[in-house]
Amino acid sequence: MDRKEAYQEKVEAQLEELRARIELMEAKAERAKAEAKVEYSEQVVELRRKWKEAEERLEGLKAAGIEAWNELTAGVDEAMTALQDAVTRALDRFD
Repeated sequence: MDRKEAYQEKVEAQLEELRARIELMEAKAERAKAEAKVEYSEQVVELRRKWKEAEERLEGLKAAGIEAWNELTAGVDEAMTALQDAVTRALDRFD
């Protein structure tokens, strides 16, 4: 396995973990009272948007040649960090 494949697998695993955390929050939203449900739902929508952005960047990275790949990893890393931070903040806020 080369460096590119290892990086892609790492990011895919992180995306799966974060998707599971978002789904957990979505389940909490469904059980929440009306006022909290709105807040949860808004957060879930934003987290899903960030997740999709990270996934799209990863897909772009997969399609890129080696020259562009080195440049695109920074964007993927940035999107993943933003997503991880948002998920952590949202779960901390509602726990």
